[in-house]
Amino acid sequence: MPAFLDRLDAAQQLAAHPSPLRHGPAGVVLAVPRGGVPIGAVLARALGWPLDLALTKKIGHPDNPELAVGAVSAGGYVLEPGLYLPDDYLAAEVGRIRAELLARRQAYLGEREPLPLTGKTVLLTDDGVATGHTLRATLELLREQRPARLLVAVPVAAPAALVSLQPLADEVLCLLAPPDFRAVGQYYAYFRQTTDEEVRQALREAGAAATGATEA
Repeated sequence: MPAFLDRLDAAQQLAAHPSPLRHGPAGVVLAVPRGGVPIGAVLARALGWPLDLALTKKIGHPDNPELAVGAVSAGGYVLEPGLYLPDDYLAAEVGRIRAELLARRQAYLGEREPLPLTGKTVLLTDDGVATGHTLRATLELLREQRPARLLVAVPVAAPAALVSLQPLADEVLCLLAPPDFRAVGQYYAYFRQTTDEEVRQALREAGAAATGATEA
């Protein structure tokens, strides 16, 4: 029997877990779209923190675009250690990917500016971790914004991926790391793709909840 009924169930189990999430300075929840947003919305509501998106995309090798050699966010980029890429290729790829990420953010959040992270507790979440490449790159890029603490919370992860995340975060909360891990979806009874409209709706509701909490 799968460990989680759906993303909502997984998020509720994460939110109920005794963890370091509730300690430290005021925080921000960052969710990896699309599947991480339903998880992030529940965690943000439980913690009373605002919700934002963690948008990162890989840089492919010029001779093999499927081979990830780095990653780009709206605010920076990272490369694999010791790797050299031609300056013109790197500049073009970073510019192209950053434009894609900004367009995607605008599609979900309109003109809303990213939440400031300096001095905050930042909680990064997704619906599961298979290779860990995206989250590792995202953590490296987030660290450059000088958060007070950088946390990860996921329902399920491959053991090797989980180990690779731990040196990059101050705390990692993972409910399940099965040795026979094959794919994230196998641990959910219901694992359909999250739609763009569901992402927008979750972000709207989280924004309204955060505004209400601030006014109260």
